[in-house]
Amino acid sequence: MAFVNSRSFVTSNIIGASKLEQLKENISSINVNLSKEILGEIEKIHSLIPNPAP
Repeated sequence: MAFVNSRSFVTSNIIGASKLEQLKENISSINVNLSKEILGEIEKIHSLIPNPAP
């Protein structure tokens, strides 16, 4: 969720929490900042699998 929140083109993200604890965790993701290193690792995976749900 932190990754989705960090994308400038995303105006909202959809969550599917089924329990209150999960909802709280999802909401708190707004406070997570991903490092440049982590974002770089995500980009590496994305370059290998650009469309994970064909």
